[in-house]
Amino acid sequence: MVTLEIFSDYICPWCYFCTMRVARLQSSFDIEIEYRQFPLHPETPESGLTLEELFAGRNLDVPAAQARIAQLIAEEGLPYGKRTMTYNSRLAQELAKWAETQVGGQQIHDALFRAYFVDNVNLANIDNLVAIAQRIGLPPAETKRVLVDRSFRESVDTDWQRSRELGISSVPTFVIGDHAIAGAQTYEQLEAFVVSAGARQRESISQQNGRA
Repeated sequence: MVTLEIFSDYICPWCYFCTMRVARLQSSFDIEIEYRQFPLHPETPESGLTLEELFAGRNLDVPAAQARIAQLIAEEGLPYGKRTMTYNSRLAQELAKWAETQVGGQQIHDALFRAYFVDNVNLANIDNLVAIAQRIGLPPAETKRVLVDRSFRESVDTDWQRSRELGISSVPTFVIGDHAIAGAQTYEQLEAFVVSAGARQRESISQQNGRA
């Protein structure tokens, strides 16, 4: 089975933008998805920054950029709220690494993206993260313990180190073996990427099993 690593951050709009394309890819091909955490803005304080503060000095028209992103995300069929802030996502990443070890925990990725991009939730706040985890069925007491104890700190450190070793500087970045493509890829580009690595369509696998 082909393993597709996806390096992303829950505060990255283009990572959120690609989520439905990735879901479609996973439903169509026999692939394993491994989410890797990436430090997009690790210097952001826990209280967050306004988008104007984040992009200060970059000669960016923030309202215009936001309007464009909102339009593209809406065209993708995803909800998008009035995002005004960015937050430190480190604890959210640690939550995700733990959630992946729990039954049903894979839902955490969509839950975190939507909490931030739809509801503008501060992902650095432990109580907020506990509430997000509880909505997908994870036990609140254990979730809080994992976050307070920083139980999955090393797991995130490992992902960050891997991104440095691979020379990844932007997200989303999609990796299969020694090959990588970066940026908000079209579905067709993602499909070609996994097919070139030998991924098989689920329908063809089912047909072969039926003839066996």
